[in-house]
Amino acid sequence: MAVLIEAINVKRKVVFEFENIPFYCMEAEVNSPTARGGQTLVRLKMRNLLTNAVFDKTFKANEKFKEPDLQLVPATYLYSDKDGHHFLDQESYETLTLSDGMIGSALDFLIEGVLIQLHKYNGNPIGLQLPNFVELEVAETEPGVRGDSSSGSVTKVAKLQTGLEVRVPLFIKEGEKVKVSTETGEFAGRA
Repeated sequence: MAVLIEAINVKRKVVFEFENIPFYCMEAEVNSPTARGGQTLVRLKMRNLLTNAVFDKTFKANEKFKEPDLQLVPATYLYSDKDGHHFLDQESYETLTLSDGMIGSALDFLIEGVLIQLHKYNGNPIGLQLPNFVELEVAETEPGVRGDSSSGSVTKVAKLQTGLEVRVPLFIKEGEKVKVSTETGEFAGRA
């Protein structure tokens, strides 16, 4: 039997199913009434895991949600073509395809062979989760410009093998591998 979660127990980072769609709770706010007999309400800021749409919705505290059939499976990025972005499920060894909408900006960090976590809902892929940092090769760099040293660090623009451009220290050369934060898209150090 499916586990039921009451709205009052939905907290930040909890995943739940509402109207047969999986949602991720971004914020939860409980409003208790001051009048006797008033109902406690729960306002949730939630993200639809299928479309990535974000919205607020208010529920009665005793409303119940099912726990969704979500899995995180390790997968390796293979390639992209006109049909989508292809990954190899490391558990079942089947090729899974995600659309541009499911990938979002993650394509900036994907290189052939990188290991990621693939989200599956009811056995079908719906998105992916990148590691915190990825190692990418510097394809080309612009010459460094001295003068912007008020922050104490002089940087230059580097174009990475995926096409992503990041600011790196002057000592980084073409062909070198660098660590990039997948959350901020910023240089995080040498690989």
